[in-house]
Amino acid sequence: MFRETDFNSVGRMDAISLDEMSSVSLMNRIDTKFVTTVQVLEHVLDDALDEGYRICEISGRRLMPYSSVYYDTDDLKMFTAHRNGKKTRQKVRVRTYLSDNESFLEIKRKNNRGRTKKKRIGVPTECKMNFGLHPDAAAFLEKKSWWRAEDLTPETTTDFCRFTLVNKDMTERLTIDINLGFRNFRSGREVSLGNLVIIELKQDGRVSSQMKKILLRHRVFPYRISKYCMAVTLTDPNARPGRFIEKVRYIEKITGNRFYNRSNIE
Repeated sequence: MFRETDFNSVGRMDAISLDEMSSVSLMNRIDTKFVTTVQVLEHVLDDALDEGYRICEISGRRLMPYSSVYYDTDDLKMFTAHRNGKKTRQKVRVRTYLSDNESFLEIKRKNNRGRTKKKRIGVPTECKMNFGLHPDAAAFLEKKSWWRAEDLTPETTTDFCRFTLVNKDMTERLTIDINLGFRNFRSGREVSLGNLVIIELKQDGRVSSQMKKILLRHRVFPYRISKYCMAVTLTDPNARPGRFIEKVRYIEKITGNRFYNRSNIE
């Protein structure tokens, strides 16, 4: 488990509050994901410090813990749509911000132009394993998604810790996820991704990105990845992984760890 103090540059960056960060308006937003390792991340953070990036700080903390419960149908329709490359698809999750124990039912929908929109509603944390117990959440799901609460059951959790950076011109935000771990409710299988890092850059498409230059300098390239789909692939023996096996093998290559062994999840 990596800690905030393991990254020297994190403590030297200027802080930005959640309110300030929320004011960053990216009207022509482009989202790009990258994967790397903790060892490379240290150098990326050093360069980010030199370029004047600020780090989100809440109640004196800069590394924030998150936990998400992902829901799916009994036959994994949401996972299967993503695996099969369907352009229009949805994911349903309850995300909990463990620093303040707030939870939100979130519906993520990707359209056929590759744009992702997220709708959410607050739910009591005690309902995260069955948000259908919360009438407003159940109604929200039926109105904003293709599903009803009774169609869905918890499939996996994805747990991680996150740094959030903002550049000095306030034209991009960067989320950096470490300590990634998955647990499957059907199989009971748990997997930790060790030193893997998932980075997501949210930038104003009209402005060049200094972070992209930093990442390229350290040979960190854009790479599409879904935490939920990785979680299912690595923990559910009934799920056919299809093209996600290639992504698992790539992660194994860069981290030097072995995560996927069919006999381990059966």
